[in-house]
Amino acid sequence: MHDGHDHPTLPERDEELNRAQITEMALRQLLHEKGVITADELRRQIETMDARTPAQGAAVVARAWTDPAFKARLLADGAAACREAGISTGPFNLVVVENTPEQHNLVVCTLCSCYPRYVLGLPPDWYKSKAYRARAVREPRAVLAEFGTVLADGVAVRVHDSTADMRYLVLPMRPNGTEGWSAPRLAELVTRDSMIGVAPARDP
Repeated sequence: MHDGHDHPTLPERDEELNRAQITEMALRQLLHEKGVITADELRRQIETMDARTPAQGAAVVARAWTDPAFKARLLADGAAACREAGISTGPFNLVVVENTPEQHNLVVCTLCSCYPRYVLGLPPDWYKSKAYRARAVREPRAVLAEFGTVLADGVAVRVHDSTADMRYLVLPMRPNGTEGWSAPRLAELVTRDSMIGVAPARDP
């Protein structure tokens, strides 16, 4: 289930471990056995990552909606703008792409599950599924429709494929009727899915 919608064609998780997961498990065990990292250090890192939520990304989007100069910096260099806002993007280049009435952006990682975890927290299971990774590129409009996002024929859809050193974040369109709202109030309308591109921001 996803925001009240059932997506039977996008399974929540793959039954078999993929190559990246197997490699990660083997590397983690090797680093532990060689004394490079302790189990306690690993646990703390996992807890730190688990504590990250989409609220950080929502704050960045809301600031971009209310501060044109910050928005320009965010679109020019996402990682630097996030650092300016006190949010780390880790060792990755963060590219921010803006949704407009003429263009809708959608983020995917076709090889594994590269995702801006430092800004959005853990990725949803459907993002990591083979079905989403394949179909988001082949038939993005159909995938968007399954999430309830039906675009007009004149709206171009651009799919962005994340890589090992590059992550993408969608800057959704600001909802109508929010003139004069504060950034914290606007952030409540920004969802994880709107920053991946499968859905718009919430209506006020």
